[in-house]
Amino acid sequence: MTITVNAYCTHRDPPPLGFAHSLNSRRGRSDPELTEHLNGFIGFVMRMRPQMTAALYATLRHIERVQTQISFEVDPAVFDEMVGWAQQANAIFFMPDGAVLNPSGAVLVDPSGAPGTAAVPFPADAVLRKQSTDTALAERHIRVPASLPPVVGETEVQLRSAEDVARRALALMLVAVRAESLSAGEPLPVAELREKLSAGYDAASPAEHAFLSEEQPPEQSIVNSVWRYEALFVLAWALGLFDELPFPDRICDVPAVAKAFFDADRARLVSEARLRDASDILDALDLHYRLHWAARQAMQVEHKEPPAGLEPGVLQERHHALNWLTRFADAEWDDVDTPT
Repeated sequence: MTITVNAYCTHRDPPPLGFAHSLNSRRGRSDPELTEHLNGFIGFVMRMRPQMTAALYATLRHIERVQTQISFEVDPAVFDEMVGWAQQANAIFFMPDGAVLNPSGAVLVDPSGAPGTAAVPFPADAVLRKQSTDTALAERHIRVPASLPPVVGETEVQLRSAEDVARRALALMLVAVRAESLSAGEPLPVAELREKLSAGYDAASPAEHAFLSEEQPPEQSIVNSVWRYEALFVLAWALGLFDELPFPDRICDVPAVAKAFFDADRARLVSEARLRDASDILDALDLHYRLHWAARQAMQVEHKEPPAGLEPGVLQERHHALNWLTRFADAEWDDVDTPT
């Protein structure tokens, strides 16, 4: 007798099912119905376990990151073979009785309402990256909890295209330069900036267009927009315009960042854009995710200065840029979140 199993894989291109089965369906992110299905699955899981736990939160985050859903009929006798495949695919299983299992068959979400205690799977490179970051932070005497999960792995991430990153960088440049001129009391005409940074104007987000359209934006909007130099610096680094991201205990070299874009052939900057290796970008994401947690913990919970001289504004902008670059929650620029 066979049962119907649904596998939810975060791997972009999971390996073939290496066990006897009958395939019902397979769909990836290119199928618009998958997003609707995953939202429904999240709602179903939350109704089963309305009280949030660490295991439930991790399960929901896994579902949000799913790249491929596979439904198949299988004999329960081959479950041991399914385990090996699920580990490679970084998959969790939804079983006929309503249970959600991790690759080894341990319960993540129990349909009876009992709390699940199993661990959600993460790709090996993501786990190693977390361990490396934890070690580096310990050497700086920066405390972060071991329970903070790894960030997305190389087999899961779908980076923004290099061309889109270059266009977004030019949009940030446009916004930051205008904000800086407003802050200095010498506002540059938007028409002039648009002429110099036309690709940036075309790539600006709705919130950025609103800022650009205001003759005198609110003071806080100006301050927030000046901080965008820090997000711009991250994207410039990702595009190879700077060799490294220094430790975030000070603001970036704003004149150097501006010069890198104003001196460049901006049409070629977009058409010939190349991104750093995904591993480098994910290393930066993992580091800044944990540093951002440490800074928030210090300021919001312990009511003291962030450790190691961390600059909260720099961390916020870098984390925002890296989450956008790695498509965190598939959010567009204005909607990017930076949870820790």
